[in-house]
Amino acid sequence: MCRFLAYRGDPIYLEDLVCRPKHSLVRQSLRATEAKMVTNGDGFGVGWYGERDTPGLYREVTPAWSDENLLALAAHVRSHLFFAHVRAATGGGIALSNCHPFASGAFMFMHNGQIGGFAQLRRELEGELPDPLWHQRKGATDSELIFLLIVQRLVDGYGMVEATSEVLGEVSVRMRQAGIDAPLRFAAALADGDDVFAFRWASDDKPPTLYLHRESWGQMVASEPLDGDPEGWVPLSNGSVLRLCADGRTTEHRLSVG
Repeated sequence: MCRFLAYRGDPIYLEDLVCRPKHSLVRQSLRATEAKMVTNGDGFGVGWYGERDTPGLYREVTPAWSDENLLALAAHVRSHLFFAHVRAATGGGIALSNCHPFASGAFMFMHNGQIGGFAQLRRELEGELPDPLWHQRKGATDSELIFLLIVQRLVDGYGMVEATSEVLGEVSVRMRQAGIDAPLRFAAALADGDDVFAFRWASDDKPPTLYLHRESWGQMVASEPLDGDPEGWVPLSNGSVLRLCADGRTTEHRLSVG
């Protein structure tokens, strides 16, 4: 399983959360404590919003702990909204195109989890994408495909929670029809440049870990507490969605997956 964090608040340097904390994401890439896979060294990525409408991305297939360019970039880039992700590959192979976050227009996305039996469903799910989004698909992961299916609905006018619920529901139906017993697990963050939506859900009631933490200067969600201490880090319940708003509010919603 992968590890990630998403931040929304006052502009800060990426290194303040990605590199400096005692149990930072760079540290988690080498030694995670709440994942089945201790090492998450199959690539990493950071994505951030600045003065443009679309996010900037830096992704690599090397382990985060050994990439000096990541440390240099994180020390100089400030942002009010950024994502960071370290990958433990469960499918799709180790390739730059499979590293998170993914972006489409103003939207940015990262994921920890799986579509059970994805190899059986990949062709028909990819067939659901309209041509413009099909041509945006560069990698082979279930994560990127879920993102593009969500984007399709966002473009059609759905809200963030509604679009995500419908995609998870559709994938769940197809899994049942194919006789797939393996679970669908989904911890993810989705942003539009203003707000962050954080999701935690699983079909087997074993969703990947995800926590909320608030400070006076901003709020964040992360797979594991960044300071190694659970105090002040609130776990999201299964089926919950948090919206980290531009005005500093946090609102809670529920996923309705058919």
